[in-house]
Amino acid sequence: MLVQATEKTVNQPDAELVQMVDAAAFGNEEITADNLLEKFREDAQFNFFPGLRQKEEVTRIFKNQFAASAKAFIERAEKIVMGEFNSFGDENLNFAEGKFDHEFNCQQYFFTLGAAFWLTGDERYAQCFTSRLADWMREYPPDDDINQASGLEVAFQAMSWIWAFHFFKDAKHFTPRLFQQALKFVCRHGEYLTKNLSTADRPTVRLTAEALGLYYLGTQFQFFKAARAWRETGAKILFEELDRQIPRDAEHFEQSICRQRDAADFYTHFFILQTLSGEETDKDSQIKLGAKLQSLVDFLMFAARPDGTAPIIGDADGGRYLPLGSGKRDDFRAALSTNAVLFERGDYKFVAGEFAEETLWLLGGAGELSFENLAALIPDESSAAFEASNYYIMRDGWTKTNNFLLIAGGASGALAVDLAVGGEPTSLVNLEIYARHKSGEVSDCFRSIEERCAPPVDDESPPTTTGEVSRKTKVRTELSRWISEPRFDFFEGSRNACGQSPPTHTRSVLFLKNDYWIFRDFVKASGEHDYKLNFHFRGAADPQIESAENGNGCFIKTPDAKSGIRLFTFGDNGEWQRKTSSISGCDGGTFDAPLLQFAASGTGAQEFFTFLLPTKANADAPQVRETEIIGGRAFIVNFRGFQDLLVFTDGGQIVRTEIFDTNFSFLWARVGAEEILPEEFVLIGGTHFALDDREIINHPRELESATARRFDNKLNVQTPEGVFNVSLPQKHSTAYIANNQT
Repeated sequence: MLVQATEKTVNQPDAELVQMVDAAAFGNEEITADNLLEKFREDAQFNFFPGLRQKEEVTRIFKNQFAASAKAFIERAEKIVMGEFNSFGDENLNFAEGKFDHEFNCQQYFFTLGAAFWLTGDERYAQCFTSRLADWMREYPPDDDINQASGLEVAFQAMSWIWAFHFFKDAKHFTPRLFQQALKFVCRHGEYLTKNLSTADRPTVRLTAEALGLYYLGTQFQFFKAARAWRETGAKILFEELDRQIPRDAEHFEQSICRQRDAADFYTHFFILQTLSGEETDKDSQIKLGAKLQSLVDFLMFAARPDGTAPIIGDADGGRYLPLGSGKRDDFRAALSTNAVLFERGDYKFVAGEFAEETLWLLGGAGELSFENLAALIPDESSAAFEASNYYIMRDGWTKTNNFLLIAGGASGALAVDLAVGGEPTSLVNLEIYARHKSGEVSDCFRSIEERCAPPVDDESPPTTTGEVSRKTKVRTELSRWISEPRFDFFEGSRNACGQSPPTHTRSVLFLKNDYWIFRDFVKASGEHDYKLNFHFRGAADPQIESAENGNGCFIKTPDAKSGIRLFTFGDNGEWQRKTSSISGCDGGTFDAPLLQFAASGTGAQEFFTFLLPTKANADAPQVRETEIIGGRAFIVNFRGFQDLLVFTDGGQIVRTEIFDTNFSFLWARVGAEEILPEEFVLIGGTHFALDDREIINHPRELESATARRFDNKLNVQTPEGVFNVSLPQKHSTAYIANNQT
């Protein structure tokens, strides 16, 4: 039965609590329940987030700009009043059932009740909060196991209570006596965190959250004797963890995109509260805090798909320590909105798209005004490499219809990719390869890492298929080459499985911007193996296996049938299979999704080429075929009225055709309609290139890349060492490799 918190205040000092309070904070006044609540109200005008100090303005803006979210908050609050709550994707759980998990124990639903109270002024929400709080304090005292299972949960609960106290500080049901009782629990929150910080473990976002919890307590209850120690300990850890958790580039060391968002949230809150505290901070530390926070948000900006959602790679449960917004759990653009205001970053504003409700709660009306006055700027770069953490992001623009690909090179992804074509959220969610020896003795670790349809959850490696490979097996990845140019991006990386050396799998990705992707997967192995390339899809994608001349075509339709992807994979004895797999969602749950699998078998080293080509309704379907060439491999791509050619050479030997010779590893060329000579070239890794008997490049050492564009009989060539023009013969050969129909 719920306890009704409507009794009259018994304004007597609590002797135990008095011992915890710094009497100097109250001058000559007695430390009573009334005075404690009044002191909290006074301090709240200065030391908490501006959004919680401007009730009338914030609720007005919220109702005007976030009407749908306001309705959602109220609907969820009504369910809570009726005894129901949601947790990690599970809906309509009942308080009476006694199912307590992390999210329930953190009492994050207090925020929902507080937001509904502000939006409606309905005291029922205040009554529900105070009743739940009183019940909790009576049934689960601070030394109860459920409250001490995790320092993370204690920190989250403390922060949830603090936000609720600010929401309900003027509610008639939030009595001084209840507040006085809660303060004893708050003090024990601080004591527990101080004694149980996760410093013994490797640095984790858990320690950051615990430190932030201490900092919250130390800034919001400065009348406690221990407040300064809490505040200083929390700040010290948060500053120290900047280098440990964000060591070299913008990515959080855990290599989890969800944990990246968590770290950005924690440091955003710390940055704001630290600014409000008025305490002097070492200038260098403050500069570092701002720079590291922006580096975290930089990664979130680049990792955002065109529709605003983020790939879920690495440890992920979709949890938030506070439900500050009603957006999708995998949409992290609110962090961009808030930090756009904090650091006057127009590029953050552009990618955020609009002012976020989370920013309103944190920064108030002034934050909204600053956001509106900030000029939105398209980011200077479209693609980015985060080499320290092995994430590589390719895109050809920042609109909602651009192409996007993220390569997860670290252990969390093991060279898997996440793809969106034309901005469509129904595109490829993962592309993986694994190999299994016929005897089952080799490459089970490939299977453990790659057969899964989604990254591991809760920081655990997926189970292996035999008992001989540890669940802690590491996959070591190594970058070979990253190039980002206006016309193309190129990635090449390798990975060792089960500690094998040299690398057993090399993946190369050539992205021809505004066109398509080409993948090369090379697996070094001995003996006979089965190979499977897994293509996992999300949303309403409907992949169909098409009969093609060489039997390797697939077409992926989008729900509106306006666009899609056509896949072509080339490998020995390969064929397509369609299956259903379980994809991990951002809330830790799973759902069924289509899986296309290119299954092949072979002896010794194997090589696979995959072409992913966007399609449009009422346009000729792209086609790809392989053609014979001495010393390499060649493919003809018919795409949007062009005939493109990809030539791959291995080992640096020169491949000669009727029209050009080259030893570049990758050469891509485009021939226009009714043309003989190619009009455009992209070359990766080589020293020699000649076109129509005219030497174009002959370099003493390997050039990383080159591009060339033909204008009539002039070829404009660009290399890392400069730009030059070459005159071509007026009379061209009529023979061309693309005419080879083998």
